[in-house]
Amino acid sequence: MSQTAPPVDTDPTADDHDGHAPHGYIGQKEDYLKRLRRIEGQARGLQRMVEEEKYCIDILTQVSAMTSALRSVALGLLDEHLQHCVVRAAEEGGDEAEAKLQEASQAIARLVRS
Repeated sequence: MSQTAPPVDTDPTADDHDGHAPHGYIGQKEDYLKRLRRIEGQARGLQRMVEEEKYCIDILTQVSAMTSALRSVALGLLDEHLQHCVVRAAEEGGDEAEAKLQEASQAIARLVRS
């Protein structure tokens, strides 16, 4: 007797394997990956600048650019989280809503401190 594989669920609102709905950023996943790869390249460039003993101010300028790029990614992800995960939890109410609001508040606090 042969077994058939279960059907693949292609519903973007369906739960993923962790029991959570798809993440809000999933529609922009490729954009985020491109930006993160660019930031990775900037980090390698910074390492090269230090290895080559470039001028301090030039290195600091690049650190600032990289920091700004990371902050932009973080704010985009936070916005997606608020618009999708937090709103969905708030609509459902209960303990999950409170947990998502507290989680978002803590994430915002970490971003402000960084």
